[in-house]
Amino acid sequence: MTGSSKQNTKNTNASVQAPPKIQKTLFSFFKSAAPKEKSVQDNPVDTHHESAKPSSDAPTNDNVEPMDIDDEETENNGPSPARTTRTRKKRTGYFESDDDEGYVNSSPAASSSSSDRGKKLKKKKTVRRISDDSEDEYNPGGGGNNSDDDNEIDVPDFDDENEDRAPKKTQRMAMSPLQERFKGISMKSPSMTSSAPRTGGSFLSSVSTKAELKKDRNQKFKEKNETRYSWLQDVKDADGNPEGSPEYDPRTLYIPKSAWAGFTPFEKQFWEVKSKQWDTVVFFKKGKFYELYEKDCDIGHKEFDLKMTDRVNMRMVGVPEMSFDYWAAQFIAKGHKVARVDQMETAIGKSMREREAEKGSKVDKIIRRELTSVLTAGTLVDAGLLTNDMSTYCMSIAERCPAEHVAPQFGICFVDTSTAEFNLVTFEDDINRTKFETLIMQIKPRELVTEKGRLSQATRRILKNGLNNPIWNMLAPEKEFWDALTTEDEIRIGGYFGEDTDMDSNSSWPHVLKDATKTPLLMKALGGLISYLRGLKLDKELLSAKNIHAYDPIRNTTSLVLDGQTLANLEIFENSYDGSVEGTVFKLLGNSITPFGKRLFKKWLCHPLRKPSDINARLDAIEDLMLLTEVQETMTSKLATMPDLERLISRIHSGRCKVKEFLTVLDGFRTAKDMVAWLKPYADVFKSNLLKSLIGNFPDINEQLDFFTNAFIIADVDIDYQKVKAVVPKHGVNQRWDELLAEIQQMEDEFNRHLQQLKKEIKCTRIAYKDLGKEIYQIEVPKDVKVPQNWIQLSTTSKVSRYWNSTIRGMVTKYKELLETKNGFIKNFTGEVYADFDKEYEMWLMAVQYIAQLDAIMGLAKASANLGEPACRPQLLDQETSVLEFEELRHPCVVPGVATDFIPNDTRLGGSDPSIIVLTGPNMGGKSTLLRQTCVAIIMAQLGCYVPARSCRITPCDRIYTRIGANDNIMAGQSTFMVELAETSKILHEATPRSMVILDELGRGTSTFDGYAIAYAVLHYLATHVGCLAMFSTHYQTLCREFERNPEINNMHMGYFMDEDENKVTFLYKLTAGICEKSFGMNVATMAGVPSSVVQKAIRVAEEFETTHRLKDTTYGSMDVDDAQSDLTGVTPAILSDFAYLWRAADMDERAEEIGDKAQDMVTSEGRQQRQTQVLRRILKGLSRTTM
Repeated sequence: MTGSSKQNTKNTNASVQAPPKIQKTLFSFFKSAAPKEKSVQDNPVDTHHESAKPSSDAPTNDNVEPMDIDDEETENNGPSPARTTRTRKKRTGYFESDDDEGYVNSSPAASSSSSDRGKKLKKKKTVRRISDDSEDEYNPGGGGNNSDDDNEIDVPDFDDENEDRAPKKTQRMAMSPLQERFKGISMKSPSMTSSAPRTGGSFLSSVSTKAELKKDRNQKFKEKNETRYSWLQDVKDADGNPEGSPEYDPRTLYIPKSAWAGFTPFEKQFWEVKSKQWDTVVFFKKGKFYELYEKDCDIGHKEFDLKMTDRVNMRMVGVPEMSFDYWAAQFIAKGHKVARVDQMETAIGKSMREREAEKGSKVDKIIRRELTSVLTAGTLVDAGLLTNDMSTYCMSIAERCPAEHVAPQFGICFVDTSTAEFNLVTFEDDINRTKFETLIMQIKPRELVTEKGRLSQATRRILKNGLNNPIWNMLAPEKEFWDALTTEDEIRIGGYFGEDTDMDSNSSWPHVLKDATKTPLLMKALGGLISYLRGLKLDKELLSAKNIHAYDPIRNTTSLVLDGQTLANLEIFENSYDGSVEGTVFKLLGNSITPFGKRLFKKWLCHPLRKPSDINARLDAIEDLMLLTEVQETMTSKLATMPDLERLISRIHSGRCKVKEFLTVLDGFRTAKDMVAWLKPYADVFKSNLLKSLIGNFPDINEQLDFFTNAFIIADVDIDYQKVKAVVPKHGVNQRWDELLAEIQQMEDEFNRHLQQLKKEIKCTRIAYKDLGKEIYQIEVPKDVKVPQNWIQLSTTSKVSRYWNSTIRGMVTKYKELLETKNGFIKNFTGEVYADFDKEYEMWLMAVQYIAQLDAIMGLAKASANLGEPACRPQLLDQETSVLEFEELRHPCVVPGVATDFIPNDTRLGGSDPSIIVLTGPNMGGKSTLLRQTCVAIIMAQLGCYVPARSCRITPCDRIYTRIGANDNIMAGQSTFMVELAETSKILHEATPRSMVILDELGRGTSTFDGYAIAYAVLHYLATHVGCLAMFSTHYQTLCREFERNPEINNMHMGYFMDEDENKVTFLYKLTAGICEKSFGMNVATMAGVPSSVVQKAIRVAEEFETTHRLKDTTYGSMDVDDAQSDLTGVTPAILSDFAYLWRAADMDERAEEIGDKAQDMVTSEGRQQRQTQVLRRILKGLSRTTM
């Protein structure tokens, strides 16, 4: 008996016995998604490659091959009724493998438990089907993963031959009726059929031939994979540098030329990508699955427990294509980069390409695949991978620093890839890198691009300490991190801004980019970023949007400056407990609804306003919305339905947008248009000019929306044998589309005519067409009806059998090619629609920005309304003298239900009151909270928000400085005291009379005497030379007494009640005039659970210390002076220092650094004269107090 006949022995059972192979379905892994009615999916039979068009001289019955009837398909509906249209069975994906190997854990819903994988899956009955598609699969141990076959996944087939595969195993199979007739007959016998002898492509001969081919192929594979590739055992980069070498590049892999010669076409295809993405997890598309090989397979198996097909070389795991976004997000969350390799054509498209190729030309007989994207945590653009509405940035840094202790220069470029927004910034920093640290705290980049070996240690420390595990990408200088000239050349060559990109024309480059060319360091940073994005396949789609802006992290002249320390100390964006947004100012005030509104508000919070006119304009808008609740409610309901338009129009620009998303964008802009139209009648009611401007200047998008409404229709079309919605032209708009539809309709009419003819020929009206997967137009016939012998059975159930005849098979091939052409047209047409939409990119972006402003303003209105009582509109004063007055001020970041129990306090600085408060009080008495709430209230007022106080009068501040908490910097080799003094030094150098300074317990990091001396000198400097508003908390009671007569300093403390009988302190949390004589540290020790014996001993030691080691009175009056000096009794060293300051006033220009040389109003002669007058007044006040 031949191999073929052995394999297809007769099945004598009434119900055909299933093969012993376990059939695994995708639904078996997530049962909740499994269909209630089980369907049978046909498996491919292996045939020799045949031309898509049947040969005219071949016998009719040779154009199709007989199939095995392995088993029956269970159906509950009985025989299909007679009909002229075909039905489509819901497709179920199956896969099988030897030794229970499979993708058991390949979907999001799948369990990762190994025990679950060990459970036996229910066997599925199958019916083999004809497969006329060829693929490039690699199959060492079984059936391949056919690229256009949904239900097959297994070991990949690397063969590039255009041949079909043999059956998965040599096993005894049930025989079809046609095979029964051929049983025992030699395949060469002329009596096999009444027509001409079968060709080499006939079914019976092909089974035997392909089984032998497969056996030979498997034998070659085993011989080839007995040993591990040597170049994977001793890994080197593309330049030959081994792992561990300082020059080693982890992104590349060295593969010797001799290895390439031994690769199959599929292996070449894979290793060409992987050798350039060695540090990246490559998802390689094969059919309906993405497969991971080698080290990527190890990652998937170890970290996610994906089922592995193990072998010496090319071990593999895989996941279904529909779950790519899920698994890519999982790998990215673990810190991996993900590369995506997609198939660029279908099997039908491949056949058409081969047929259309010129004779004699070399044609790749492997499915074309390309690297389509590389995904990293800082450069995500796909909506399915973005998990946060806030911007995620990738930052490129170019630094010029001649020496470690020299002020550096920076060129920085950062991009939000989800919106294609680039920002360029360059500046010269101080030694402490204040501006750079501020920028890092504002942006919090997720990914960094730097020159390898070119960042200073100080800069690296700031990045490591300020960021939470960023992704570092260190590029080779010049070769990858381009210099300025190379960057300009690459921009021209890349054609990012259109065809005319010559700089001499100044026509197509964005204005900001033209200005950047004057700063080589900035262009260098941009070059590094473009080079990196090019490797991710993102450069063209992002840069071509021309969404490039100049960024200033400080903005001295227009905004309230909040540096990195202030943002951290005041918990603006992250709390100090767990780094989340809970309890932060952003959480309190960020009530915007749309994602793009939230992102805009975060920018506002980084840069609060400074000009009183700008602040009042925003406050007017907030008041209008607070008063008109119906407006607020309507805006809320409409904004809640809007998608992330800012990100989506960027996706449309890049061509990555799905049809569903595009329709969502159009609906979103219609909602925006309707909302603005609804608001227009209220423009006469609004007092706010800002609201009137936003409503009145909203771009007119009616014409564009109408165009896209009428330019196409949304139709259900067959894409890969699934019904999906697609953008197609209306009838009569596109001639080619109409012709395609006409041809398809002709084919469908021909199918129907052929069906009617068949009904007459076999005299049965119950014949109908049935679609099963890709085998469409199967002729479904009741089992009691006899059919011609040359019909080929494809599948069967207990009640019906399904066939193809030679005519149907030829028609199906032609029909599939028409569908492939139609799908290509739809894809191109969709791209044209997106391109038309993108022509008005700037208009759409402007509309988004207007809606974002309305959303952010409404968010502030909601926050103001939710502050509780009392809350007030701040009064902004535009005057020379700084003033800060709060009445009954509460900390805003308190749960609303608890706000009524919070003790409010009055705070007054400047004007007729002293400009500095020296604050004392018990430990845990509320000093730090008072300092923070004052600063937060200033930020809220200058943001244009209501303040949680009964009244608020302030002159806008230019900057808030904070020195709060005790922190060291081990990475920088700095102690707590060093960090404290470095931050204080920055304040003394940069603060101006318009600044607000917060110093919390300065001097605690060293000895009592040194700490006291530093606190004394700093406090005097702020009061005498800077003249800023300040709050200075301390436990040095002597320091308070020292400045008791200073008119610029007011001593206050946090109130308390001391129960002498029980020796118990009750905190009142009330700001009270005077000095607190004790800090009550022992009380805190008792509250903390320190043993009472230890606390009692500490009390005795403290009393002894206060008695015997009390600090001496440092006033001049405590000294022994003679009668000639007795008139100076009570004059403090601070007053004497003021005299010395005036004495040196004539030489002020040369000693500007001693008086805050970075304060703009101090470096002018007018400013110095004004300051000297203030000092003289203070001296006179101090002297008048000493003589009283």
